[in-house]
Amino acid sequence: MSKLAIDGGRPVREDPIPIAQPILGDEEARAVTEVLRSGQLAQGPRVEEFEREFAKFVGCEHCIATSSGTTALQLALESAGLGPGDLAIVPSFTFIATANAALHVGAHVAFVDIDLETYCMDPYSLEEVVKLLKDRVLRPRTVAVVPVHLYGHPADMDPILEIAEEHDLIVIEDAAQAHGAEYKGKRAGSLGDAACFSFYPTKNMTTGEGGAITTDDEELAERARMLRSHGERERYDHVEIGYNFRMTDIAAAIGTVQLRRLEEFNERRRENARYYLKELADLEPLIELPTEKSWAKHVYHQFTIRVNVEELSCTRDEFAEALRAEGVDCAVHYPTPLHRQPAYLRRGYYAMELPKSERAAETVLSIPVHPGLSEKDRQDVVEAVEKVVSAFSR
Repeated sequence: MSKLAIDGGRPVREDPIPIAQPILGDEEARAVTEVLRSGQLAQGPRVEEFEREFAKFVGCEHCIATSSGTTALQLALESAGLGPGDLAIVPSFTFIATANAALHVGAHVAFVDIDLETYCMDPYSLEEVVKLLKDRVLRPRTVAVVPVHLYGHPADMDPILEIAEEHDLIVIEDAAQAHGAEYKGKRAGSLGDAACFSFYPTKNMTTGEGGAITTDDEELAERARMLRSHGERERYDHVEIGYNFRMTDIAAAIGTVQLRRLEEFNERRRENARYYLKELADLEPLIELPTEKSWAKHVYHQFTIRVNVEELSCTRDEFAEALRAEGVDCAVHYPTPLHRQPAYLRRGYYAMELPKSERAAETVLSIPVHPGLSEKDRQDVVEAVEKVVSAFSR
């Protein structure tokens, strides 16, 4: 039990503030109803419409809608040429789907560390790993680098792309949390050879469940479309062994409406983040607040603080428990870096040392930043964080 729960004091909120809250309204409901009445429920014209609009939004020639962000990653890697014996270089501090997608196509994974300010792939760590692997592993294998735009902040792509160009590596962005984020004025999803998005209900926009690949590479896009639907070139003409990774017209109808609201949603997230950055500034360095680099537009899929466990008399998990006791939901994204996950320990990754990923996993905590927050919600979140920090101050 946390100190606050033991003390039995009155919580800041009796009705908990959720960590995430999809915003769906009458327009989404009407769009779904139109699809139901049409009788065309599976992939059809609404998916095509969504693909056109999402490609235009991102700034790419092609969008291939899929059943999830995970299937988008798998399709993108396979369509880019990865297969058995090839390699994907992935940050260890991310959701496990980023790495698993490579294993699903038969490739190996090499983990790299992150930058603790952005939580994204550290280009210096990438360069070290590429140099280490160059002579022994990289040739003649196909190698993909998969930078993750974590929490809505883009990775530092210029040095990543320079390393990739120097060593002839493919770059597949994992933009699952970065809808509308920007790197030096260009939107996430338009920076590498291809990119992958998720539209899970907690994301900045949703289709209920779904994903997408964006790319300017016509050959990659065409192969992804075939693999998405059983390797079909034409109906019942199967030229590859593919999958059923299609999006439904029901999901696409929701997504098309959500896409038109995305910039509004993102601005509300950014406004909430600005409020926290101002109101919680005095608590540093007891907690560390997120950073927005000068070259980035952060869309705050998560507002992630770090709990300075050396300065507070608690662990991150005790801090989180106390915050929940005050009526503020919070979440840890992610408590275990991938190279320490049981599924990867069995593959020999236990010997790796990625200190920044491990530090983040021990200290990060996300608080509500979603666009459904009211002014009172934001005030209560700040009051709760202040109360918990005060309770655990040494």
